[in-house]
This record gives sequence, C-alpha cells and structure tokens, in this order.
Amino acid sequence: MSEILRLDRWLSDMTGLSRKETGRLIRKKRVTVNREIIRDAAFPADPAVCTVMLDGKEIPYEFFQYYMVNKPAGVLSATEDRRRSTVMDLLPPGHRRDLFPAGRLDIDTTGLILMTNDGQLAHRLLSPAWHVNKQYVATVDGILDGEAVRAFADGIVSGDIQFAPAVLDILETDASGGTSRAFVTIHEGKFHQVKKMFEAVGCPVKTLTRTAFGPLLLGDLAESAARKLTDGEIQALRDCTQAHGKDYPDENEI
Repeated sequence: MSEILRLDRWLSDMTGLSRKETGRLIRKKRVTVNREIIRDAAFPADPAVCTVMLDGKEIPYEFFQYYMVNKPAGVLSATEDRRRSTVMDLLPPGHRRDLFPAGRLDIDTTGLILMTNDGQLAHRLLSPAWHVNKQYVATVDGILDGEAVRAFADGIVSGDIQFAPAVLDILETDASGGTSRAFVTIHEGKFHQVKKMFEAVGCPVKTLTRTAFGPLLLGDLAESAARKLTDGEIQALRDCTQAHGKDYPDENEI
C-alpha cells in the first residue's frame, strides 16, 4: 500500500518549491490530478494511481532518488552553505529537496558523489562493516614503491589512528619530477583518510579523485555534471549492501 500525499507536498518534494508556493499554483488552477483541475492543496494523492501535472507537464512522484555527481574542486560536499557552492547546486531541476551526499569529499578532492534521500542505503554504503569499496586515483609528491604497497596492505598507522588494510596499485612514477600516480581502494571513510595514508608513507597528495563507489563508476561523467542512476545501478548498490537476505521495501510499500 502506497503512502497518500497532500498535493502541495507532492509538488514541493518534486519541484523544490515551498509548500506555500505550490499551494498558490494549485489555487490558480495550474495543477491537475488525473486530468482534473484541483484547487485544494490538501487533496490526497496516491502515487500508485494518480498522475499529477503542473501547467500540462507531468510531475511524477519518486519516494527515493539517486544521482551521481562529479564534484569539482572548490565545491562543498554539503546541502547548503551561505558563501560557497555545494553539490546541491550541481543537480538538475526536478530533484527532491531532501537529497544529501552519501559520504563527503574534501573541498579540494574531486570525483564521484552519490546524492540520495535513501537513508538506509547510505548508512550501509558508508559503514565499514559492509566493506563497500571506494576507489581513488591520486597524484602524490614522492616515488611510490613496493614498500608503500605492503604498508597499505598491512594497514597504515597515522598518529593514534589505525586504518584498515587497503589496496595500492601504482600506475606510474616520474623519477625526474619526483611524483607518482596510483589507485587506492579502501572500505572505510575516516576523516582525511586517503591523504593521511599517503602522508604516512612520505608521499603527500597533490590531487585526489574518487573514481568508484561500490559498483558505481564515475566513467566519463563530465566535471560538475550530474545524472540519475539507472535502475541497474540502484539494484547493484542494494545488492552490495544486502543484509542477510532482508529485502529493501518497495517504494509503493513505504
């Protein structure tokens, strides 16, 4: 059985407008439900059977939304900030107002951010207990070698922090420039973790980009761009965080 929604909430959730603004649109006869003009903001609408349109354009209701964002440097992994741009500013029109980043990237770190309002999924993706991998490509000052690979595999210690074992794959080294590029795969998400791990082996990070989050791959998504996840990608995220056979609820059963 699906949740019955007030019409003004339906429109507010799916347009980013306030309830007051959507109520005004409804009273101006700009909203229809199943082809009938509705002027009552409290009109009960069932997403399972109702088609809501604003100015002739259908506004489907989605209980959960999932977006991939390619965050550039200088943009905050936050939902709001009075002075600086956030990942919310990168989302296209029509996104839900209650989306949040499932995990954060430092302001100078770029790459894949998952935006969703699915709190259960986000919790599982971020919990070390679920061992969901996050992969980064890093350019560092210094020459990475086999000793660094072994140190990552054993679990880096930085100050009083013990990081779980990680996989370091060296892509290239530039002896003349004194730099290296590498993939690093972790399943934790501690504060400044990747940077601290590289610092611990004497190779501070110059640039850092997250390229994968569980089964999600950044691919060729342009910097500052965002797109909805495909049904297959959403299912892959759920599959990698499945708990002892317990299924996620269907959207229409929430």
